[in-house]
Amino acid sequence: MLFRTTYARAAALRPLRATFSTTARAMGEGDTGAPPKMGGQGDAFQRRERASEDYAIREREKEKLLELKKKLAEQKQHLDRLSKHMFVQTPSPLRPLRQTLLVPSRAPLLTRSLQRRNHKGPGR
Repeated sequence: MLFRTTYARAAALRPLRATFSTTARAMGEGDTGAPPKMGGQGDAFQRRERASEDYAIREREKEKLLELKKKLAEQKQHLDRLSKHMFVQTPSPLRPLRQTLLVPSRAPLLTRSLQRRNHKGPGR
């Protein structure tokens, strides 16, 4: 029986001793940074802060735009190099062979050797 009461006390939910409280931050009328009643522009501090934020945003956008322009220029250069590479005639490895075929001093020898290969004799 003693065990039952001890167990019941231990199992009972005990309230937390420390309560955590949070308070909402409220700005009073006329405080620096407080929103105006009528929805106007606010005080000089708010205008200055808004102007500095706008300036920072414009500077970031300017940096991004410069980066994009740089990347675009690099891509254009790359495409120009590719287009030049596509239309440049590279020397053919067969060019020396073609030149020897067209040289008049060797042409009769070549024609005779081709005739021998293509000639079908009586045993062929």
